[in-house]
Amino acid sequence: MANLLQKITEKQISRRTFLAATAAGTAGLALSGCGNSLITTSAEGVPDSEGKWITASCWHNCGGRCLNKALVVDGVVVRQKTDDTHPDTPDYPQQRACIRGRAHRQLIFGADRLKYPMKRKHWAPGGGDKSLRGRDEWVKISWEEALDIVASEIKNARAKSGSRSILSAAQMNSPAGNHTVRMLAATGGCTVNTGTRSWGSWMATPQFIGGLPPTNTGMTINDRLDLLNSETVILWGSNPAWSSVSGSVYYARRIKEAGAKFIAVDPFYNESISLLDAEWIPIRPATDTAAMLAIAYVMITTDDPMSNPIIDWDFLKENTVGFDAESMPEGSDPKDNFKDYVLGTYDGVPKSPEWATKICGVKPDQIRYLAKEFRKDKKVAFLPAWSFARNNNTDNLPQLIMTLGAMGGHMGKSGHSTGICCHGYAFNGGPQLLQPGKNGLPPVKNPVTDAIMDPELWSAVINGKYNFCGSHDSKVYVKGESRDIDIRIIYHGGTGNVLQTREGTTLGIEAHRKVDFVVSHGFALNANAQYSDVVLPITTEWERFGGYLVRDREINIVWSQVTEPLYEAKDDQWIAIELLKRLGEDPKKIYPIDIKQQFFNEIAGAQVVTPDGKGMEALVTITDGDIAEWGVKGHPQQGRIGFKEFREQGIYRVERKPGDNFGYIAYKDPEGPVPGATEKKLLGQRKLLIYSKELETAINNMGYSTIKAIPTYIPPVDGYEKTFSNWETQEKGEYPFQVMNPHYLRRVHSTLDNVPWLQEAWPNPVFINEDDAKDLGIADGDTVLMTGPHGKTLRTATLTQCFMPGVIGLPHGSWLDMDEETGIDRGGCANILCGSTPTGQGISGWNTAICRIEKYAGTPLVPDVQKPQRIVL
Repeated sequence: MANLLQKITEKQISRRTFLAATAAGTAGLALSGCGNSLITTSAEGVPDSEGKWITASCWHNCGGRCLNKALVVDGVVVRQKTDDTHPDTPDYPQQRACIRGRAHRQLIFGADRLKYPMKRKHWAPGGGDKSLRGRDEWVKISWEEALDIVASEIKNARAKSGSRSILSAAQMNSPAGNHTVRMLAATGGCTVNTGTRSWGSWMATPQFIGGLPPTNTGMTINDRLDLLNSETVILWGSNPAWSSVSGSVYYARRIKEAGAKFIAVDPFYNESISLLDAEWIPIRPATDTAAMLAIAYVMITTDDPMSNPIIDWDFLKENTVGFDAESMPEGSDPKDNFKDYVLGTYDGVPKSPEWATKICGVKPDQIRYLAKEFRKDKKVAFLPAWSFARNNNTDNLPQLIMTLGAMGGHMGKSGHSTGICCHGYAFNGGPQLLQPGKNGLPPVKNPVTDAIMDPELWSAVINGKYNFCGSHDSKVYVKGESRDIDIRIIYHGGTGNVLQTREGTTLGIEAHRKVDFVVSHGFALNANAQYSDVVLPITTEWERFGGYLVRDREINIVWSQVTEPLYEAKDDQWIAIELLKRLGEDPKKIYPIDIKQQFFNEIAGAQVVTPDGKGMEALVTITDGDIAEWGVKGHPQQGRIGFKEFREQGIYRVERKPGDNFGYIAYKDPEGPVPGATEKKLLGQRKLLIYSKELETAINNMGYSTIKAIPTYIPPVDGYEKTFSNWETQEKGEYPFQVMNPHYLRRVHSTLDNVPWLQEAWPNPVFINEDDAKDLGIADGDTVLMTGPHGKTLRTATLTQCFMPGVIGLPHGSWLDMDEETGIDRGGCANILCGSTPTGQGISGWNTAICRIEKYAGTPLVPDVQKPQRIVL
């Protein structure tokens, strides 16, 4: 910093340019007392040669995770850029960051960073005045005092109520990757939360319907080059332009340019639909099963092998079980087959377009049109996202999606695909072509078996009971049993925001005010931290030694430290080690190697596909000099890219071209392109179970709600039917609107929501259909109150025709801002409107919510960017 200021003084850089380079935009972001104090908007007057470009982590879970570089001059980040490591070509595209990645400077160097360990002013051992959590003042304390308090409270809780009384409330609870859980597991154990998270019903269902590969590996659809051969692409609940961005959207545009017709089924005419010029078919949230059953009905009733061949009967016969009476498994009732259910043969209810329209809102002629598009003689890519599986009572949905694809034979062939297309694998399926090594830390087993499903997490804390039915994290499901649980401590480790991001936030606040102690790690005062007794400030990834990111199958990114830790922030691993000492455990048993060695192991163990596509080999060349310079243990090896070059470049991408050895067609028999393609092949191997007694038994045993062995329509809890007081007469009820929570470019889940640049660019309104707003007397820009069975929240209205009537769009992740006087959230927290209502496999039904909406009579909201930042101490 001194050198940069000296250059200003010597007029090598003009004062005006310097001020422009170090401006903080709309927020006062200088970190007084910190050597790395400046955030920049631009620095055209500072040449690259004056500093060093460092690959900076873009670590948030958006599905993009792109290349993000920071120009650091004398400890100051003066500029950012993205991927320019090679020329941008269609087959070998650059991995470019979006506005969220480019706004990281305001996140890292924001004035609202948590700077010191803190405790509530009115906290006392055992809790003190618990009702003040969320609104108490904060007192700065030392790290020694903070860690002593946390260790003492853990000891006291275990002495009184055992290790089960400590809840690790985290985004992910694996001891392999969560340092808080490693520490708690090593010192006696803890209760954890588990859930379907982003995957919804795709979390558990695939393993029970024919050995489908896990959907988070992207191995249910073809790769991006083969999808160029598709003639029709059917997107369902998909908006990669907001949720994944970067390469995913580019891949989709290439498919469009290659001549494919795009059709999108969604309640929201979103940016992706517009970008791809897709035909929009509006559908009500959580009614997708009804629409798909009607599509199947039309395919069955209009198929004629000679004059109108729609269904691929040969494919169904060879590769599925339970489509019709003739293909039912031995010992089952032939009447329970899928075809007869769709036709209404035995229940007297044909699942016709007219039947479905009343539920889903898709017009009968649109359903018939979709059915024709699924026909077997077209190359169809049926590419749904996870979004509409995040609805209550959708446990049969993945089964039905795969059934529709199988009816048209759209699997295992070039240009044909059926399966999940979103997040890091959108429009580019297949096994990883390169992957990092292991970090070398030993496994730690949690001796406590308790795992609480996310939808009943807060009610379990409040009521002292929950339904134990296994764990999604371990993929072990058992018959549900009621267990007593006495949670005394809520521990929020890592960078998550569980109070904000799990449904039933109103109950969550009550739960946080019930227990004896709440502690949070955090780098800003999010909901977790706000409702805690002790807050431990942690570093961001920009302040840590380095790390590895895996994006789509062709890319690995390695990032390095950009800045020294700000203020008194520490990383989660350091906190875990210090608590291990205080809890009587030798940290060396849990962390026998340091962070540098862990990072080195990931790089040294990284592998890349061989040129022939049949094996894997070392990615990185490592010399004795590299090992000596880093002071780590390792062995020299030969790879594709040098150790220093990989770290400086920050990315390695496998170059693709048509006809190469790395192509992937999902479910194609014989083997896939590379070792590690471990899915059980559909063709010629295990069949798709359209009738799955295994699925029916597993879900029903969990004890939340019941399903049948074939896909059927189940009116969801808090779904469309619940907007009526009388379904038969169609009389609307107290909560006449459905709420959906689209991902939003202002943030990734709840992270980045506090960044002023993004608040200004993306104001986070609630989207209301213009016709609905007119009926309610709501004008554009009005502050509106949304009231549901589970809570109330405020937002500013944006009127649009992009959401279908009866549906409002409340973007996911806006920070909780509870008004204690009124009980109304002023932040637009979507999970205020979601209830703690577990169904089926314990699905987090974030898109299954209902409310009423009205113009707010109180003080109007100011824009989020004008609200005071949450700056403490």
